[in-house]
Amino acid sequence: MAFVLRRLAAAIPVLIGVTIIAFLLIHLIPGNPAKVILFGSQATPQQIARLTTQLGLNNPLWRQYADFIGQLLHGNLGTSYATQTSVAHELLSRTPSTLILTGAALLVAIVVGVPLGVVAGARPGSLVDQAARGVSFLGVAVPYFFLALVLVLAFSVRLRWFPAIDNGTAGALVLPAVSLGWGYAAILTRLVRGRIIEEYQSEYVKSARARGCAEWRILLRHALRNSSIPAITTIGLQFGNILTGAAVTEVIFGRAGLGSYLATAITSKNIPVVQGAVVLIGIGYVVINLAVDIIVGTVDPRARIA
Repeated sequence: MAFVLRRLAAAIPVLIGVTIIAFLLIHLIPGNPAKVILFGSQATPQQIARLTTQLGLNNPLWRQYADFIGQLLHGNLGTSYATQTSVAHELLSRTPSTLILTGAALLVAIVVGVPLGVVAGARPGSLVDQAARGVSFLGVAVPYFFLALVLVLAFSVRLRWFPAIDNGTAGALVLPAVSLGWGYAAILTRLVRGRIIEEYQSEYVKSARARGCAEWRILLRHALRNSSIPAITTIGLQFGNILTGAAVTEVIFGRAGLGSYLATAITSKNIPVVQGAVVLIGIGYVVINLAVDIIVGTVDPRARIA
């Protein structure tokens, strides 16, 4: 319990930092939101000035930040400038689509990366190991947005196996998930491979072999188990990275999620939406890291002591 409380206490400054970044970043973008809302040239200077005052955009930054924090403490992310509806409602309505894509991409990373890493680490220098290293090299070297375009060209335009634009079907999730998860599968492959090779050189594995323990038992019960802690940590951290990478992927594949909505909000300088999305993603990062710390502490008691 004390371990969890310490982790919760450490998360509070991070959340405060997220709110500060979310507040300041949007103010660095040039342009007046009131002018954007009133369609620029169609509005008079008096109308723009009046709307700027109504939105509180001419208040000092500290006052605007205090108002922003006050709304957050009441669970209010503000009102969208474009639709005049609750930002929290609009973000939460799009969150499931983004989480589905993120979960599918993470599943691709685990299903591809962990077995490849285990097989390559168990037989270093073999053809399987060389193939796994080649796959991991390509996964790290090729950006996910470029891979997405290649997959669309190959499997949508040429072969017509999967739709290029989201149509609500399960097949429309395949290409976004593969393009987003492949790079993280490469990271897992390299990590698991290195850990398996390291564990195979340890004294307890040599002792198990001397006792006549089967190779599959050594791999699964000893080497893989002791390699799971850094893998769990990496998977948790990559979940947060995939969540942010989903923004670009959603735009490419036309998915109605947080990413595409955030891109539109940034273009139109819809301050409440951008701030709300950044805060929501930041909270997601903190929750994921907290969950990873608790899982690692459960698997390895040494983490709780440290």
